[in-house]
Amino acid sequence: MGELGVQYRLHMIDVNKLKVGVTFTEDNQPFRVMKYDFTKMGRGNAVIKIKAKNLFTGSIITKSFISGNVVENILLDKKHLQYLYKDDSLAYFMDPVSFDQFEIPLSVLGDDVLYLVEGEKSWVLFWGEKILGVELPASTIMEVAEAEPGARGNTVSNVLKPVKMTTGLTVMVPLFINVGDKIKINTESGAYTGRSNE
Repeated sequence: MGELGVQYRLHMIDVNKLKVGVTFTEDNQPFRVMKYDFTKMGRGNAVIKIKAKNLFTGSIITKSFISGNVVENILLDKKHLQYLYKDDSLAYFMDPVSFDQFEIPLSVLGDDVLYLVEGEKSWVLFWGEKILGVELPASTIMEVAEAEPGARGNTVSNVLKPVKMTTGLTVMVPLFINVGDKIKINTESGAYTGRSNE
């Protein structure tokens, strides 16, 4: 157990059990599966194609496996931390129980930082003592910070306009969305999914 009170555990897993969100190692690098595709080739073995994110570098790889191969699965530990703020190079989090603070380089978070709302709690992923990033929920609620007004009388329902959220994220939304509105956003696609009642 490390100084942070977190551990990681390794075990082998059949590639047929890979799915979106599963983490594994290859060449001592941790990866998280982002996309999974299973293809059966006639009488031959099935081919598993994945798209995975390197949790150290943020780079995306595409890889194919033959059914029956195994990879080293890692079970990451998580801490529920409060997102405080970011500067030019780091995002700052705090443990709401111990008040310990953690710094995560923006290069590690990548675009995930655009889905973090100040004051909200997020699951931060650890591999031993190393912070690998955050685990975003499937959707999040954010407030619109900048929006052009919609054209009056335009009732076409599929017309969209860009708005900027308080985090800096730009989202395409229906014309009726205005500054101050709270909307739901899919964190995987970045797409508007509806107004929030909160």
